[in-house]
Amino acid sequence: MSVVDETIAAYDRGAAEFAARYEALSAEVLWGRVRELLPTGAGRLALDVGAGSGRDAAWLAGLGYEVVAAEPAGGMRAEGERRHPGLRWVDDRLPALTVVHRLGLSYDLVLLSAVWMHLAQSERPRAFRKLVTLLKPGGVLVLTLRGGPGEPGRAMHPTSLGEIEALAREHGLAVLRALDEPDRLGRAGVAWTSVVLCLPDDGSLGLPLIRGIVLNDEKSSTYKLGLLRAVAKIADAAPSLAVPAPDGSDRVLVPMGCVALHWLRAYLPLVAAGLPQAPGNSGPDGLGFAGLGFRELLALGVTAGDLRLGMRFAGSRATALVAALGEARRTILAMPVRHTTYPNARGPVFQGVGRPVRVTGALALTPEILTAWGHLAVPGPLWRTLLRLGAWVEPVLVTEWARLIRGYAVRMGRACEPGAVEAHLVCQEPARDTGLARLVAGRLAAAGTPPVCVWSAAPLRLDALDIDHALPWSAWPCGDLWNLVPSSRRVNQHEKRDRLPSALALARAREPILAWWHTAWAADPGLEERFWAEARAALPIGADASFDTAFAGLEWRRLRVSQDQQAPEWAGVRGQAPRRDGAESG
Repeated sequence: MSVVDETIAAYDRGAAEFAARYEALSAEVLWGRVRELLPTGAGRLALDVGAGSGRDAAWLAGLGYEVVAAEPAGGMRAEGERRHPGLRWVDDRLPALTVVHRLGLSYDLVLLSAVWMHLAQSERPRAFRKLVTLLKPGGVLVLTLRGGPGEPGRAMHPTSLGEIEALAREHGLAVLRALDEPDRLGRAGVAWTSVVLCLPDDGSLGLPLIRGIVLNDEKSSTYKLGLLRAVAKIADAAPSLAVPAPDGSDRVLVPMGCVALHWLRAYLPLVAAGLPQAPGNSGPDGLGFAGLGFRELLALGVTAGDLRLGMRFAGSRATALVAALGEARRTILAMPVRHTTYPNARGPVFQGVGRPVRVTGALALTPEILTAWGHLAVPGPLWRTLLRLGAWVEPVLVTEWARLIRGYAVRMGRACEPGAVEAHLVCQEPARDTGLARLVAGRLAAAGTPPVCVWSAAPLRLDALDIDHALPWSAWPCGDLWNLVPSSRRVNQHEKRDRLPSALALARAREPILAWWHTAWAADPGLEERFWAEARAALPIGADASFDTAFAGLEWRRLRVSQDQQAPEWAGVRGQAPRRDGAESG
């Protein structure tokens, strides 16, 4: 057992004693001298790392924060859940915070109370970087440093304010305040320093890099825009496919098969319409990725809308798609990956990782199969910017892509009708189509097991059935199977409408949603495969694919949509009693 594991085990064994000790102290008193520096305003999001008994997380919730409590010791989490029901808990630890990063959230406040001394010196630079990358611009990081003797059974390392100040300078954080504090438990020789840091609200993140790629980089084709848009689409619709780089660098690895898939989705309608993607180009001729596979997709009538996660391909369609993905990969690596560079020629922004493996026969577009083409390494700042600001990046990409196409056309003596180029650049997402879910509901009704409204738990007649997007289409257009749920027409059209269900409303719907998922999708192997391909790409559920973890992922995705889109919320069916507490669990 490692030293870190031994420390966590010590907290686990002594959870009841530690929790009683911590809860005897008032969070209001402990944080009173820094409270004025904490971000204020409704809907702020806070992360408590090493949350222990949940004392500080509960205090923050009382101040109006949405709170995520990360705690690696199971015993401490159990104490926290018992003492402070309603908090969102995750099992995670520094220095990686893998689970927290998988959620795709960014925070106004990150709190680290009595944790830093447990990290070895060698782990601290990585841990600090991981914490900083979770902050929103203008976000605040608060941590406490322990001085004095350690305690048996729990590894503790020396801390210093100078170390934190150096790390803050390295990452561009400002030190707002550093305060010496006594040990409130009265332990001999123990003292604390509370440090408050702030990430300047300069809006930078990865925006300068994106701006350089989109507007400033020299372009002999639309390929750089095609690559950036493919990565942006994955960040929006399938962020859970990205994994941290194993070398500990601030990069994520995205399946190259998924990048190539979105590349094909973007270029199929443009090439089919004969819109030039480089000087002198018309149709597939002259485009490196438009080889035999791409041309066969065109001949078979495969559309961008067909190339979605969870879809199955067989026969000539599968052969053509595998070839086209390989062609796209080779072109992406040879052209935009090689030539998209940092300012002042500081090297390429992206990097190909891994070799492709042979894919034959019928295939389903699952997360696993898309790794067969290797991975694309994406810089952390760029990825986080696309996660947080993708809705604003997309129009800029489309505008610049359309400008390039029109410029190529003019030099070729061709005229483009107003709006024609933009029409072919619109991503062919699945239409707001609920037909499949409605068909399944009809089959269940015919079999004597009609669905119930997930929001009211009332049985449904087919003439009063609506298929609702649990996370509303207006806030996040997603037609994945996990997001399609049966609802009464009255509730869907007159109560919920296009609003986001609150955390409590979604928690109340848990059992009806789980029952619908089981009966609608698990009974059919093909639909179940599609359900999980879509869910594992869009929801932060990891490798533990169960309907319980999928629902937890839905709750986390609800929180992210709430934070990113500031969508109006719906409190649920009026007069409905809660089925359980409103916690979004992890």
